[in-house]
Amino acid sequence: MTVLVWINEGTWRAAVDAARAHARAGDEITLLHVTGDDVAEAAHGAFVGLLGRGHRERDPGDQVAALSASAAAELMDAAADRLGRPAARLQAHGRAEREVVRAAEGAGLLICARDGDRHRLGPRSLGPATRFVVDHAPCPVLLVWPEPPPGVDLLPPQPHL
Repeated sequence: MTVLVWINEGTWRAAVDAARAHARAGDEITLLHVTGDDVAEAAHGAFVGLLGRGHRERDPGDQVAALSASAAAELMDAAADRLGRPAARLQAHGRAEREVVRAAEGAGLLICARDGDRHRLGPRSLGPATRFVVDHAPCPVLLVWPEPPPGVDLLPPQPHL
C-alpha cells in the first residue's frame, strides 16, 4: 500500500509520527509538500507595478521563490530524518488542497494533521485546505492532532432542535 504523508510547516511532525505508527513494513511512503506560488507572484507583481519590467535581476519574486524552495527542501529533509525509513519525496506547486487531492490518487492512505483552531474541538479545528482534502480525497484519510487534543468538555454545544 502507498501511504501519502502531507507535510506542512506547522504540523509536519504529527503527520510523520502517525506514518511511523501506522504504516506497515511493506508500505511505500511518500512525503508530500506543496508550495503555494501566491507569495512569489505577489512580490513579482508588486515589483513590476512599481518599477516596471526593465530590471529583472532585482525582481524579488525570484528571490522569494528561491527561499521558498530552500525552506521546502529543508522541511522534507527533516521529515525524512524523523520518519527514519526510506520514503519518496514529492514537491508540488499550486493550491495545497488541490495538489494534495491530486497526489492522493492511487494512494491507500493519506495522513494529514489538523491545521485550524486546535484549542477546541469541532469543525473549526480544520482549516479550509484540510477540510477540502478531507472532503475530496480519493482514498481513506487519517487526520491527526498535532498536539494533544483538547478535552471533550470543549465540545461545541448541541444545536437546538
